[in-house]
Amino acid sequence: MQFTMVHTNLNVLDLDRSLRFYKEALGLTEARRSEAKDGSYKIVFLSDGTDGLKLELTWLGDKDTPYALGDNETHIAFRVREFDEAHQKHRDMGVICYENEKMGIYFINDPDGYWLEILPVR
Repeated sequence: MQFTMVHTNLNVLDLDRSLRFYKEALGLTEARRSEAKDGSYKIVFLSDGTDGLKLELTWLGDKDTPYALGDNETHIAFRVREFDEAHQKHRDMGVICYENEKMGIYFINDPDGYWLEILPVR
């Protein structure tokens, strides 16, 4: 038996703000969307243009306070060939929240405070 990862989910307070962030910061685009007829939720799957793992953003209509993220011990990692260019872009956006120069990696925050790890291609 083989299992294939399909998507990972993040719940967000402001879906439009999150969609803009993920497009600008990581180049992710909307692959598909599902909305409740009663407006109680919206689910948007983001893609990096490959057939791989998708990022699912879920907006819940009755949620109006920030999500409890604990100690941010969980994160999603992204690998990029143009690491230095990405680093400068994220610095200019003001979203870098942690850097580990020894390891050659850094983390950015999304609008809801989720940590996203940025790795170079090695």
